[in-house]
Amino acid sequence: MSLTLLAAAATADFFHYDALGLSPVALDLGFFQLRWYSLAYIAGILIGWWYLLKLIAQPGAPMTRHHADDMVFYATLGILIGGRLAYVFFYQPEILRNPIDILKLWQGGMSFHGGAIGVMIGILLLARKHGLNWLRVHDYVACCVPFGLFFGRLANFVNGELWGRETDVPWAMIFPDPNAGGVPRHPSQLYEAALEGIVLFAVLAFFFWRTKARYEPGKLVGIFLLGYGLSRFIVEFFREPDVQLGTLSWGLTMGQTLTLPMILGGLYLIGTAKGRRQRVEPIAGRDSVA
Repeated sequence: MSLTLLAAAATADFFHYDALGLSPVALDLGFFQLRWYSLAYIAGILIGWWYLLKLIAQPGAPMTRHHADDMVFYATLGILIGGRLAYVFFYQPEILRNPIDILKLWQGGMSFHGGAIGVMIGILLLARKHGLNWLRVHDYVACCVPFGLFFGRLANFVNGELWGRETDVPWAMIFPDPNAGGVPRHPSQLYEAALEGIVLFAVLAFFFWRTKARYEPGKLVGIFLLGYGLSRFIVEFFREPDVQLGTLSWGLTMGQTLTLPMILGGLYLIGTAKGRRQRVEPIAGRDSVA
């Protein structure tokens, strides 16, 4: 369907975002505003922490409750610092002309890829400080990340941002942002919430609870990297490229380009995990596991 036909059909045949009555602001006290995007980060971190405590209660856990509590602090710093800096460098380097704008997190602009690197560095620092197995700790933390991805993508939808490409599918939606052009688009934020949040969580939960993957260092984080990378790569075909970048000269979006190392790294970690299997002595939990 042509752009003209899409625009003509938009008012009658497709969902209108405005009709949902959503607002980026969850609580407005006049002098203070609490946004859904902020709540998404808080919910992702807190629920991820709760789930991590469930995981480390199992035999052969690589860390104790004390370490898990510290991990929340390291992960939060990694998400905020890594996510913001990566967004600035890869998506909007012009922000560097006025460095103080880097601190304006409330204006939006976070990169998951950068946040993931930040969390990895945080885990490394925690592991070195307490003499933990970095890769095994990472396996457990990776199982908790889909919570944050799910809530973050829902917040993107509530904000009416990061919408998809033009389409005429029955569930297409017309977003009010002037840059969206008033034409039906894929609600790609919901696609990402489903794949990166629900599906990826289910896959990781299966491998953690139903297999011995957690005793093969690197396997779970490898599954996470591969699963997220493939999900993001696929959804980028339905998501509108960042307006300031578009499709890059090699035919991929920036999001797809940044997922390629994740996919390759995930395949490597999965393929080599059995070679790292060892007797696991519990730091928490009840039993040793050979």
